[in-house]
Amino acid sequence: MIVAPPPRRLLACCLGLAAVLLSACSSSTEGDVSPRVVRPTADAAFDYQIGGPYRPPAGVRAVARDRSAAPARGLYNVCYVNAFQAQPDARAWWAREHPDLLLRNADGRLVIDEDWDEVLFDISTPGKRARLAAIVGRWVDGCADDGFQAVEPDNLDSYTRSQDLLDPADAVAFARLVADRAHDAGLAVGQKNTAELLARHAAVGFDFAVAEECARYDECGAYAKAYDDRVFVIEYRAADFTRACRAWGSRLSVVLRDLDVRPAGTKGYVRRAC
Repeated sequence: MIVAPPPRRLLACCLGLAAVLLSACSSSTEGDVSPRVVRPTADAAFDYQIGGPYRPPAGVRAVARDRSAAPARGLYNVCYVNAFQAQPDARAWWAREHPDLLLRNADGRLVIDEDWDEVLFDISTPGKRARLAAIVGRWVDGCADDGFQAVEPDNLDSYTRSQDLLDPADAVAFARLVADRAHDAGLAVGQKNTAELLARHAAVGFDFAVAEECARYDECGAYAKAYDDRVFVIEYRAADFTRACRAWGSRLSVVLRDLDVRPAGTKGYVRRAC
């Protein structure tokens, strides 16, 4: 990642009329994308809840939550899916059921994202990408079944931690498979970070962006241009949040969160909006 993201970390429109009104003007009918896909509107008040769900603050119209959580009724809901790496508590399952889908170096050792102790998926060949997309696709289908309107596949940039075993083309090819599955399920798809791949967003089929710390790294403008301001910005430092609000608060959805993305009511919780 460009920076360490918050820990995991970590029904559809019928959840409520508010979700429909939020995005009705942004329904995608371009290309082969289903008209059921509803893009988020620009500058919708947003909350990032992937560390645990809680009652959205007053005025919030869009929320992101982990795929294990229920969507927030009446809002535009983005489903967090760790699509390019294995959650630590799932490593044993992957090693037992699909050991060849975990990336290994020349010494046979697993390639791990040290920040989160997550093994990278091996997306280096069409065959492995197809098998991984079938598994991740079931998670995406679950998001749609639960009533989310969009999906946020995380760790698009896993290739940057792959010891040069993966490259951007691998990431784009796999992301396209996930995006196609999401669109087939009626979900919009968000590009998570990885400004380096913004030029490829149309080839993948991304509909909006979730950009962590884009003000800190002077990337908000690039995301705004690529996605016509359909960008959810999360900052983790007060100074960066202030900068984001001054420059982009009238156009993009900007929120300040604590680095651990704690639920409201817990020690250390921080959440502010422009």
